[in-house]
Amino acid sequence: MGEPKGAARKGVRTSSDPHGNDGRRPVAWLHIVAPRGAVPTATSKCACGRDRSAVGKPRVLALIDDHNAHRTACPLRNRQEGRTAA
Repeated sequence: MGEPKGAARKGVRTSSDPHGNDGRRPVAWLHIVAPRGAVPTATSKCACGRDRSAVGKPRVLALIDDHNAHRTACPLRNRQEGRTAA
């Protein structure tokens, strides 16, 4: 009566990654905190070692633009080895 029935009892394996493995991995993170009535803050981090932060709306907006620009310049996202010139 106390024995569980179903897949777990039969030893069916479950995946530790529920979204599957398509080979993509996160490289850069942008974290923005903007509570109502408070000063917004943001951090921009990248696996290449980039780590920047900003406090205040004008600086946070500038960091967002800088983070987006870094995405096109980051050596981890844009590897040059093996590419041929056009």
